[in-house]
Amino acid sequence: MENNTVFVLLAGGKSERMGVAKGLLEYQNTYWILEQLNRISTSTITEVYIGLGYRYDEYLNKIAWFTEAQLHFVSYKNLKVRVLINQNPELGSFSTLQTVLRQISKNKSVLINPIDIPILNTTELQNIIAEQNQIVLPNFEGKNGHPIKLDSEFWNTLLLLNPSDEKSRLDLEIKKIIPSKITTITVTDSCILKNLNTHNDWATYLAQSRH
Repeated sequence: MENNTVFVLLAGGKSERMGVAKGLLEYQNTYWILEQLNRISTSTITEVYIGLGYRYDEYLNKIAWFTEAQLHFVSYKNLKVRVLINQNPELGSFSTLQTVLRQISKNKSVLINPIDIPILNTTELQNIIAEQNQIVLPNFEGKNGHPIKLDSEFWNTLLLLNPSDEKSRLDLEIKKIIPSKITTITVTDSCILKNLNTHNDWATYLAQSRH
């Protein structure tokens, strides 16, 4: 059966505290954004949309096939990958998300993950993919994290919001949804809560990854 869920990887931020594009940090002889794709490729996901914004030129310079992926899907591992550039990244990550969502088939469910949150283990990722509801949230020790799964009925409404309005935020839209439309899945992988914003965050994560 065709997988009806696609993955959205958001990498459009300034990376001010890190000082370099987070997706281009070196991780085990590859770039972090490619490692994130590697992790997605171990699941049943077959389509990935990468949203770039600030520093997009750095990505295009370092990863040659990203340029072609702006025009059409490019094969990477067992994935089909598109790269989309938010021309107004100053409006924030929500505008990058909207830029990507506009290119996705209206009947698909989406999994959304920022570049600076490591993608969790395959088994628990697959549990999130398989769950059916308007919104599916992974939860570690009482705290919700990423990736967040949104069904088409919900995410299509996000395209109607004005990205320049500071109230246009995914978390605020989720809070408007009745609880029965939200499923929380308990996971054992704490990485759903990690936020790799600084060099210290990155160094700590690398050290943990070696164990």
